[in-house]
Amino acid sequence: MTRSGRIGLMLATTWLGTALAAGAQEVTLSIESWRNDDLTIWQDQIIPAFEAGHPGIKVAFTPSAPAEYNAVLNSKLDAGSAGDLVTCRPFDASLALYQGGKLADLSDLASMANFSDVAKSAWQTDDGAATFCVPMASVIHGFIYNKDAFAELGLEVPATEAEFFAVLDAIKAEGSYVPLAMGTNDQWEAATMGYNNIGPNYWKGEDGRLALIRGEQKLTDEPWVAPFRQLARWKDYLGDGFEAQTYPDSQNLFTLGRAAIYPAGSWEISGFNSLVDFEMGAFPPPVAAAGDECHISDHTDIAIGLNAASKHPEEAKQFLEWVGSAEFAALYANALPGFFSLNSAPVAMADPLAEEFVSWRDTCKSTIRSTYQILSRGTPNLENETWNASVSVIKGAETPEAAAARLQAGLASWYAPQK
Repeated sequence: MTRSGRIGLMLATTWLGTALAAGAQEVTLSIESWRNDDLTIWQDQIIPAFEAGHPGIKVAFTPSAPAEYNAVLNSKLDAGSAGDLVTCRPFDASLALYQGGKLADLSDLASMANFSDVAKSAWQTDDGAATFCVPMASVIHGFIYNKDAFAELGLEVPATEAEFFAVLDAIKAEGSYVPLAMGTNDQWEAATMGYNNIGPNYWKGEDGRLALIRGEQKLTDEPWVAPFRQLARWKDYLGDGFEAQTYPDSQNLFTLGRAAIYPAGSWEISGFNSLVDFEMGAFPPPVAAAGDECHISDHTDIAIGLNAASKHPEEAKQFLEWVGSAEFAALYANALPGFFSLNSAPVAMADPLAEEFVSWRDTCKSTIRSTYQILSRGTPNLENETWNASVSVIKGAETPEAAAARLQAGLASWYAPQK
């Protein structure tokens, strides 16, 4: 072989070795999720932003149908075929995966310092010793209202309960709009957008929620009965036939401009934006009296964890550190208005209605739904029982005191601190 031939062969061999090494370094991480509705957002915005700053790591977002996610994910994890990264539902479903060795402990991630104890509570062991998912977003509860209707009727946004019911009375008396767009057919709305929406102002948010878990308060105490008393008054302001009104019915009633106020979760924002032809506003649950400290249900909704059997744990942790960053927080919250960053870094919201919701964090204390942590593990299930009790109280089929006593008896039947 000539000298030039040997040199050419050496160069070719060097190039091939470099190419193989580069190829060996590149890995693809896959993400399991139930959020198949935001696939294009991950593909077009989130993943490209990560890959741009992390050469050698590719990411594939591979969601399942929401109703099938838990079963599909569990099957994949058992079979060893699940993705490297696992989107985490809040509380017990994800806790069970961690306790079963399916999710890795992420307590040592540097980005965990960017989240409060409340933000991490949905993805921690009961004692808070281990955190196994990086918080991504929460949803906030309050009331969305038709600004055009308020202007037409000369109404001001209520800040106190007395003002709230004065507004409802004025809307009802004028007659052009249903005051409150909510039904009781599907039950969960009465508890989620009713009881756990207004309740934190009564039980003082985290103070009351944690006192209930510790057994220091009971559901028959005044702070837990009082929200039922308010719900009992809502009956007079719901639409005709509210008993048979479904969740989609309520959405349509508001977006078609036939109702003035919608007891809401912030997840409605994107959908409502595309459906309404009037200007919307939002206000937090009114406090009992002017000057009272306000509390909002700022409920932990979605996080992401590491499959303990991932073949690429170090690369996956790079992605998780990025999910805990201010860059991801701003990107995700603005791509999905109504799903608010749990990161301590401030995020400027482009959507005005989303900005209104998240601004309440500056003036009110955040808490999560009272039934979600620990208290719904037994039978009867407190979350599901609260649905039923809220509906019964609104319909007038059960007094607030009787509903609270029934919930307390059920909880005490299996939960030791409440016995």
